[in-house]
Amino acid sequence: MNNIYQSTITKEEIAELPLIKFDGEIIVVDNKKKLDAIIPDLKKEKLFGFDTETRPAFKKGTTNKVALLQLSSNEKSYLIRLNKIGLPNSLKEILCDEKIFKIGIAIRDDIKILKRLNNFEANSFIGLQKYVKQFDIENNGMKKLAGIVLKSRISKAQQLSNWENETLTPAQQSYAATDAWICYKIYEELNNKLS
Repeated sequence: MNNIYQSTITKEEIAELPLIKFDGEIIVVDNKKKLDAIIPDLKKEKLFGFDTETRPAFKKGTTNKVALLQLSSNEKSYLIRLNKIGLPNSLKEILCDEKIFKIGIAIRDDIKILKRLNNFEANSFIGLQKYVKQFDIENNGMKKLAGIVLKSRISKAQQLSNWENETLTPAQQSYAATDAWICYKIYEELNNKLS
């Protein structure tokens, strides 16, 4: 397995790489009716890139509830506005489903904050931090993994924006979709190397 990938990457090396972003269909789900419409599609997928977004708290000791859940395949990215619809049981079923793999970074924290909305048994979640160890990759943040595995860089410009806005801006939508999709792509690329 050794030496397929470099083990670390510098900020300078990342800066040289081409910018990459999700260019598939982005579906914003901000009410129960839209959620009901996408559940059958979600259940058909075997693998999602997974991430969440929370409005940043700039005061020490304050934390906000998770505002957005992103599930992304290669073609579609679902941005589910939990601040508007909560975590209904139909969505909880996806998170519990053992046949649907959810790939993410720092997923333990994400799962913890999602469980505060509606407790569930988290099944088939794969954390990239652990997964990349078998490839001797030491850096395991999203930006660095995208650089090492995909030879691309991603923008984090929207990270600290307000995820509870009445409507998500096109820049927020693109950022959120890319964050989940990049996990999908990294996992897919690593898996191809294994097989």
